[in-house]
Amino acid sequence: MKNRIYLSGTALGLALLGASAHADLKDPIPDSLSLGGVTLYGTVDIGYAYQSHGVPLSSQYVGGLEYQAFTTTRNFTGSVSTLAESGLEQSKIGIRVSEPIVNDVSLVARAETGFNPLSGQLTDACGALATNGGKAYGTQTANADSSRCGQAFNSQLYGGASSPTYGTLTIGRHNSLQLDTLAVYDPQALSYAFSFLGYSGFNAGAGSTEAARWDNSVRYAFVYGPPTTNGHVNLMYTNGGQDTGILGKGYALDLGFTYMGLSVDAVYENAKGAVNLRSSFDDVLNPLINPISATTGGVAVATPGLAAYISDDTSYNIMAKYVFDLPGKDKLTLYAGYTHIEKAHGDYVTGAESQGNYPLDVGININSAAYYNMEWLGARYAMASGMNFSAGLYKVSQNSWTIGLTPTGTQGIGCADAGLLCSGDFYEVSLVADYVINKHYDLYAGVNWSEVTDGLANGFDTTSSDGTTGSENQTTVMFGARVKF
Repeated sequence: MKNRIYLSGTALGLALLGASAHADLKDPIPDSLSLGGVTLYGTVDIGYAYQSHGVPLSSQYVGGLEYQAFTTTRNFTGSVSTLAESGLEQSKIGIRVSEPIVNDVSLVARAETGFNPLSGQLTDACGALATNGGKAYGTQTANADSSRCGQAFNSQLYGGASSPTYGTLTIGRHNSLQLDTLAVYDPQALSYAFSFLGYSGFNAGAGSTEAARWDNSVRYAFVYGPPTTNGHVNLMYTNGGQDTGILGKGYALDLGFTYMGLSVDAVYENAKGAVNLRSSFDDVLNPLINPISATTGGVAVATPGLAAYISDDTSYNIMAKYVFDLPGKDKLTLYAGYTHIEKAHGDYVTGAESQGNYPLDVGININSAAYYNMEWLGARYAMASGMNFSAGLYKVSQNSWTIGLTPTGTQGIGCADAGLLCSGDFYEVSLVADYVINKHYDLYAGVNWSEVTDGLANGFDTTSSDGTTGSENQTTVMFGARVKF
């Protein structure tokens, strides 16, 4: 423990020392890279991380490392000390368009993609799963599911029209309403290294990470009133598709208001046929062999596919924050949130693919529903000097549930025969110091401790053979620098 405290203190000291040394750093980046209503923007976030338990860096995976115990591949190789990326946010590049066309109506559009700055590759979590397919425990690199699967625009891609009078209507690939709302109410601002809500898309996708971004979707947003006192409504619909994160239809509603320093949002989402890719831990022998074979020249040939199951997901959310204006232009913001998620059996569409056009091998289905409750609390203290301190506390609880074999089986296999289906909990606490030099540069350092227990810890060496008892924890310390333009 002494070593961990020393490392955390060293990282924080380096960040503060660097901030002091560069407080007068000349900023060569213009305030806005805009021309004719088109704005180029981006983020590059790199640093160094130490993990008490972990797996080697992946050139494809979101953030490169598995920053929490909740979604690890259960194949920890011991402590990890490495260059790291995207600690505070996903490194990305994009284009925004806002061009007046008539009266108060403007043409709006966005095209954005996330990349891994250490490898130069577009983020491709599905590819990371495929890369680790068939590898034994202890030999895998970071991998788990995500809605970023190597698409040219793995973040958002949409266009439409916006008016302060009539609202904004856009069509294309959008963040889910839940994901955008979490970005407002997470004390760690969806950080990969320091927030469960940021690193895992489980909550943002209403229980299925692939559903954190909706393809083939239409979204309408309307705000009534000024920024400090207003009400707003957001609606979204998707008809799904064969090679998306939602095979069936999806609906979402967000209602919220801001009154002086208080902001509150309530979000409902329902997605039919959400894709859930299983990590290489879940199917280590050969997750890339699909039992559905094609015939070529009279010979059966196995079709490669990623192990998966399909679910119908429903989520209910309430989130709030309150901003206190303090003397000297300092601000203190308090955060709280609650999510309830229900995952039920979802129908498999023959020949379906995940995002990124990866074929699916659907070997199981949900028999009895799975329930998850998530709560979080946090605070952010922003000083006029540019120094920011943030803290977050997160908890996830899972009930016991049962599965059937094949997409339609009703065997009811549960806790006694498959420990990963037992009830369990996840806890996480994180502390971050972030020095904002100016609007384009900041330095940060922080520590994150997380633990999974009982059913959620199934597969670790520290749990019982049936996965019903035990726990595993992980400590991550990271410091880094972020450039935004």
